[in-house]
Amino acid sequence: MLKQVQQAEEKIKEQFKHPVLDFDKKLYNENPARYWDIFYKNNKENFFKDRKWLQIEFPILYASTRKGADPVTIFEIGCGAGNTFFPILKDNENENLRIIAADFAPRAVELVKTSEQFNSKYGHAAVWDLANPDGNLPDGVEPHSVDIAVMIFVFSALAPNQWDQAMDNLHKILKPGGKIIFRDYGAYDLTQVRFKKNRILEENFYVRGDGTRVYFFSEEKLREIFTKKYFLENKIGTDRRLLVNRKRQLKMYRCWVQAVFDVPQ
Repeated sequence: MLKQVQQAEEKIKEQFKHPVLDFDKKLYNENPARYWDIFYKNNKENFFKDRKWLQIEFPILYASTRKGADPVTIFEIGCGAGNTFFPILKDNENENLRIIAADFAPRAVELVKTSEQFNSKYGHAAVWDLANPDGNLPDGVEPHSVDIAVMIFVFSALAPNQWDQAMDNLHKILKPGGKIIFRDYGAYDLTQVRFKKNRILEENFYVRGDGTRVYFFSEEKLREIFTKKYFLENKIGTDRRLLVNRKRQLKMYRCWVQAVFDVPQ
């Protein structure tokens, strides 16, 4: 593993020699929702697969869907085409479940609302930016009304200067005693190491070819962001999967960080 980290660090040093130009950086950071909206226009619901691993990694989600379970409100932030929202809805037997999906890309929300899997009895979808500077809540969501916030590959789309506002807004929607479940890209992930020239915006923060942005988190950085002001660490870890290219004699890792944070009572 140490060798792979050293190789990754060398490649990242090279990336810093050719960062995104200041003019382009401003372009990408001014309206990030626009690039995601174009992404969903082009890819619709076909790009991401439904997250069938959720039940294994986050059993609390599926405990909430069981028949006779307590009333619960689940909020998927950055829902995309509903790849977390719909598997939960599909398995639901809890008459007292409410599940909300929100995204800052209007086309993503439209994909959720118009899907044949959408069930308005339990589900609600709205356009909402987690990092909106006005602290506005999504349409139909009251302050401190959410039991479980689901953040799966969403926080990485925010710039570091948006994190504090996102934490303020997240705290505003969650109940005391609520939970945040989190999974996102980890530092030295294969996709980070593979970025070429003119893709690095700042440390661990990049722009893809389609204009969407992505941050790669260490456990330490994630802990710092979430526990600085509002939340308590329940568990945090890194999921590493080794990929071997025998032809080129390369060993590289997919890396994801995964966490559960608690809202103090």
